[in-house]
Order: sequence, then C-alpha cells, then structure tokens
Amino acid sequence: MAVAEAPTRPMAPSTGDGVPRQSALRGAMAAYEHQLLLYRRTWRGSIFGSFAQPVLFLVAMGVGLGSFVDRAGSGALGGVPYLQFLAPALLASTVMQGSAFEATFPVLGGFRWNRRYHAMYATPLTPYAIAFGQIAWTATRATMVGAIFALVIVLFGAARSWQIVLAVPVGTLTALAFAGPIAAFMSTQRDTTAFNSIWRFGITPLFLFSGTFFPIEQLPEQIRPIAWLLPLWHGVDLARALSLGTVGDNPGVHIAHVLILGTAAVVGVLAMFVMFRRQLEQ
Repeated sequence: MAVAEAPTRPMAPSTGDGVPRQSALRGAMAAYEHQLLLYRRTWRGSIFGSFAQPVLFLVAMGVGLGSFVDRAGSGALGGVPYLQFLAPALLASTVMQGSAFEATFPVLGGFRWNRRYHAMYATPLTPYAIAFGQIAWTATRATMVGAIFALVIVLFGAARSWQIVLAVPVGTLTALAFAGPIAAFMSTQRDTTAFNSIWRFGITPLFLFSGTFFPIEQLPEQIRPIAWLLPLWHGVDLARALSLGTVGDNPGVHIAHVLILGTAAVVGVLAMFVMFRRQLEQ
C-alpha cells in the first residue's frame, strides 16, 4: 500500500551560505520591529533628553542670551527676535546630533561589541533588511524628537507660522543626510577613536558654524562658501524659513535646500546599505 507523501513547504530563497532569506519587505519590517522592541525596553532613559533638552536650550539660549541680543538690536537678524531666530535652527541641529549618535555607538556595537547585526544575519534577514531597520529607526527617532521640539517651540511662542509643522520632516531629512554616511563609516571601525573624531572635528564645528546661532553672513567671506556646502546649514535655513513663514520670499533657494538634503540623504543611505552588506558577508 503506497503511503502518500506530505506536501513539502517551498524553501525561502537563500544566499551562498545556505541560510534562507525572507522577502525584502518582511525582512525590513522585522529588522525595524527589532529596533522598536529594543526602544520599548529603554525609552524611559530618553524621556529627559527628548523633553527637557529643548526646554533647556530655548530657556538658556533663546530667552537668556536672547534678551541681551534683542536689547542690543536685532537688525542683523532682519528684525526677528532672537528666540524666533534660534528655535527652529536648534530643532534641526538637535535632531542632527541625536541621529549622529544613533549612527555611531549602536552601529559600532552591532558590528564589534555585541555583534547584534551578525546574529541577525544568521537568521533569514538580509544585510539590506538589517541596514533598513537601523536607518528607519533613526528616522523614526529623529521625527519623534523633532515633533517634541516643534511643540516646545509653539508653547514658547517662538513660531510665527503654522509651517513650523513642516520643519519636523525637514529635521528628519537633515538627520538622514548625516546618519547614513556616518553609519557607513562606523561599520568599518573597530574602536571609538573615530567616534571622538567625528564629534570633535565634524558635528561640533557644524553645530557652531552652520547658521544656528548667528547668520552665516557674519562669517568671514573666505569661509562663507564652506557653510553653503554643509547639509546642516540647508536644514537650519529651511526650518527657520518655515517657522518664520518666509519660504515664499525666495522659493528657489528653499527648493535647492530640499534637493541638496535629499541628495545627501539618498547617497548616504545607499553607502550605508553597501557597507553593511560588505561587513556582514565578508
């Protein structure tokens, strides 16, 4: 008597190492869910930074220092009170710094310390899915922090236009323009030496000289073009224009801001995907 054979389950596509791989969409969402579950265990530690940092920045710099700047006259700021000049720039700068951090220690740890990415690669997740989970979560965190900062700006009365809402995705785009290339670079590192260099010679000077605290027109004319090449200045200037409601005054410039930020973000994220694959498949 013949015994009927049980139907076999189709195998998932696999790579050369014999590990079956999920579909691109399922794998990407699984990697993103992993990041979300991690945050559910650690979100309490980020409450102070997410909520208190915007308030402290605006009180110390916008209200405290701003009172002296406004007293001396705000002609250099186009007649805009210093708090309204500073607040949207701090939104873009703070989101950028937070995303740069997300692209340094977590990425270095995932490859070298706890080797979390290698453990994920031992499952049906592809390198692209793992990279997507990391950068998508970075974008999510950037949007969350930007939204909280925008709310604080509104509560402080530092926004002139409802378009401050659009400064949140601008902050996210600015964050991606930095997080992608930094994550790609950190995937190749073996210790924190590069991390210190990134912050000391990259993030901190950008924060100070990208028009956050004063117009770049006040920089020496010889180094002013450098600010124009920096992604952070484009994010700062666009977020400020949205908050002040002056985007329509010079739309061509602000369209250029979006194009430059978008290009930097796409190129950086693609570089991150390539480097994650190289590091995991070697």
